[in-house]
Amino acid sequence: MNSDFDAIVIGTGVSGGWAAKELCENGLKTLVLERGRMINHPSDYTTANMDKWDFPSGDKITNEIRKKQPKQSRTGYVNTESTKHLFVDDIKHPYNEDKPFDWIRGYHVGGRSLLWGRQSHRLTKFDFEGNVKEGIAVDWPIRYNDLAPWYDYVEDYIGVSGENLGLPQYPSGKLLKPMEMNCVEEVLKDTLSKKYNDRVLTLGRVANITEGTKPGRGRVTCQYRKLCRRGCPFGAYFSSNSSTLPAAEDSGNMTLRTNSVVYEIMYDENKKRATGVKIIDSETKQTYEYRAKVIFVCASTVGSTSILMQSKSNRFPNGMGNDSGELGHNLMDHHFKAGASGKFDGFKDKYYTGRRPTGVYIPKFRNIGGNTNQNDFIRGYGYQGGASRSDWTQSIAELSYGKDLKEAILSPGDWKMGLTGFGEILPYHDNRMYLNYEKKDKWGLPTVTFDAKIRENELKMRKDMKNQAIEMLEKAGFKNVVGKDEKYSLGLGIHEMGTARMGRDPKTSVLNKYNQIHSVKNVFVTDGSAMTSSGNVNPSLTYMALTARAVKHAVSELNKNNI
Repeated sequence: MNSDFDAIVIGTGVSGGWAAKELCENGLKTLVLERGRMINHPSDYTTANMDKWDFPSGDKITNEIRKKQPKQSRTGYVNTESTKHLFVDDIKHPYNEDKPFDWIRGYHVGGRSLLWGRQSHRLTKFDFEGNVKEGIAVDWPIRYNDLAPWYDYVEDYIGVSGENLGLPQYPSGKLLKPMEMNCVEEVLKDTLSKKYNDRVLTLGRVANITEGTKPGRGRVTCQYRKLCRRGCPFGAYFSSNSSTLPAAEDSGNMTLRTNSVVYEIMYDENKKRATGVKIIDSETKQTYEYRAKVIFVCASTVGSTSILMQSKSNRFPNGMGNDSGELGHNLMDHHFKAGASGKFDGFKDKYYTGRRPTGVYIPKFRNIGGNTNQNDFIRGYGYQGGASRSDWTQSIAELSYGKDLKEAILSPGDWKMGLTGFGEILPYHDNRMYLNYEKKDKWGLPTVTFDAKIRENELKMRKDMKNQAIEMLEKAGFKNVVGKDEKYSLGLGIHEMGTARMGRDPKTSVLNKYNQIHSVKNVFVTDGSAMTSSGNVNPSLTYMALTARAVKHAVSELNKNNI
């Protein structure tokens, strides 16, 4: 295998897939490195068409799963026989916790692009301006208008369904037709429009195709199976495997190497440039070196930051690009599990068809100016949720047979609705990850330790998330409304970010406005680690837009011989 390339991409998730596509389509011979195994679309989605009764334990979490995935199992996310193979073995891939942290990972081609919730929202002008206006952390080096055309570009390519509302706190985009609300959700929507002037209920914008097709391997419209986490054989939702990696492959410029654990980015002190990467073959444990003119680090926040920390040299004794000392700090996520639920009397003759793969969404309505500004906390949150008729299957086991059984099957239970707030976590310097060189993994590499928690601002926000959910449901006529504020630990939102942040000043940040390391211009970091603040929306769309924008700059700079 050739060891010299124009570009190297580390990682194959949403960011790595986009970097590979854009670099390859711009004519660069690109080596794409994935630390995990190959997963082919769609043939390797081995459980995609199985029913619950096809699994030995009925597609439940088992003691065997808990034994191999003890930390991920506690999240309630890695909890079934149908998805366990898409998440790492915690025993083989350990990490450490100074404070509780739920790190959910999938090591394979496509990464978490096969597993994500597909919620696709834009950051807003408030998000890019908040830090400097409020004196929090550092200023973003870009503004909304810098990223808006790249949001357009990404949305149009991947396929995002949703509704444009023309709200500054929920920017409009290039969207496919939204999915449909059910009758109870429409009740809440109508109530909000009549009783509030700052709140609206819409369908969650989701990267599932609702009309036509999109580029990739046979990507067609959503079949409403809601089995997305098993891998979609229809390519109806965006993943690297169904979309960007096939585009990179079709260019003829991509070389994909799996089972490749990158442990160092090599640096030439004379040229002040990175020259390539060192990898360990995860199966043979042999080491290899590959060289390139430009390197895109897209191994997800923790993975990318770990690689930079391990890339030490005389110039960078504390990790590549870490002149500011901020590498590994400012770890963020989104906090949730606070909100409310209630029952709705009525619509006994109504039901719904299919399994909609998204819920309803209430965009941010706090701290967006005027009367919305709060005294107790800064930033804000949105709500995700939905209404459904309760599951009647629990009573069937007791009824067991005969007339009562038939009536139970044909008579679904009451309507219920839940709202869960998703809130912003501020970029606290003391929230961090670091490497433990005394506890190493099977390849002799240091393991990650997490030391992060939510603080006063988030705790006050959570009270409002709960109280406002209760108020809205009660105003809409829901009964037996119950608020919740459950235990939350960082990582559970699966949106870890911020540990190699963008900024204007090399003294306080790792990356510049184009996601370049300030002091190593041919290394770009475009996954969640680049985030300067977290916003309150799902961030994957922003990672993709930042990546596409960074590649354009990288190609331009290469053509000018500037990197």
